[in-house]
Amino acid sequence: MSISTITRNILRRTITFSNNNTNLIWIRNGSTNIQQQSFDNDGLTKMVKSDKVVVFMKGVPEAPKCGFSNAVVQVLRMHGVPFQSHNVLDSEELRKAIKDFTSWPTIPQIFIDGEFIGGCDILLEKHQNGELIEDLMKVGIKSQILKDSETSSSDTSN
Repeated sequence: MSISTITRNILRRTITFSNNNTNLIWIRNGSTNIQQQSFDNDGLTKMVKSDKVVVFMKGVPEAPKCGFSNAVVQVLRMHGVPFQSHNVLDSEELRKAIKDFTSWPTIPQIFIDGEFIGGCDILLEKHQNGELIEDLMKVGIKSQILKDSETSSSDTSN
């Protein structure tokens, strides 16, 4: 095996460093760039505030790796909500850090406007009782379900 092949294989891997205070992960980004992602409280705070809705899940929205993550994706899609997702299966450090950050033992974890909402069960409950529509409206997101309801109401009143 040549040196260039070995180097290329090393660069393809994610390299993780950890100490008592901070978990850092180096992620290969593009062909030569490597970016550092910190999973300390400041780094996680930035992650959960990176978008109006942020989900830490198993897998990605296009291919969830557990039923609970899939349910969260489906509910958010029903509401037409754009969201940022983080795949905890890519990093054991991220999975542990987000659980410590929220003191919540399970994945997925949902944040709206930087505030921890809960997991799949809580999101489903909020969806069923209408609170999710209200939570989304508070951050300037109008649920597609509400839009469809208004369109349907105006069609029947004509």
